[in-house]
Amino acid sequence: MRPRPLLHRLGVAVLLVALALGLGGCRKKAGAARRPPAPPPAAPGSYVEDGLASWYGHPYHGRPTANGETYDMNQMTAAHRTLAFNSWVKVTNLENNRVTRVRINDRGPFIEGRIIDLSRVAADEIAMLGPGTALVRIEVVEGPPGSAPAARYGVQVGAFKVVGNAQRLRDTLSEGYPDAEVVAYEAPDGIYYRVRVGRVPTLEEARELARKLRREPDVVATFVVRLN
Repeated sequence: MRPRPLLHRLGVAVLLVALALGLGGCRKKAGAARRPPAPPPAAPGSYVEDGLASWYGHPYHGRPTANGETYDMNQMTAAHRTLAFNSWVKVTNLENNRVTRVRINDRGPFIEGRIIDLSRVAADEIAMLGPGTALVRIEVVEGPPGSAPAARYGVQVGAFKVVGNAQRLRDTLSEGYPDAEVVAYEAPDGIYYRVRVGRVPTLEEARELARKLRREPDVVATFVVRLN
């Protein structure tokens, strides 16, 4: 049998390589369409936190925020439990890689597992209005202007519509935690009475206090919160 011409053999080899590359490219594109690429890691030393974001609009629109401003759901603001007021934060939706920037002017969210409450317009920028929540990464990109006051942190251990219930929890805790107090908060659906413990200068001390308080039989949940 006569051997096949060299050019013929080379042509078949080139065709096979081209098919292999084409199929590999198709598989790569299909995979990329299913899931967006992960965002790059944050710069070392910066404040970074991953967790669940939510948003708030009506009926909070037009009501006072924790720093004394009037909440406007059409401004790029957010609530965070411990970041200093007037810090600017980059928020990346890890489900679609959309990004927004917000200024901290409120405290919250006081729901287990959530790390930030965005204004309505900020939530719209990262396409989370419909779902209501999204897995996000937050990074501080600019601190508050001027010299911020020395931080003070406490631990919220309860919030009640009935003041007597808040006072009973405060009295139960006051033997071991004499600085336990009741703080009134006017929400859209009425006044809530929050029970808080502690006034410490560092987050680590506040987190340690929260760990101790979680062992108390009458405490269901704890939230570290900046008091100023």
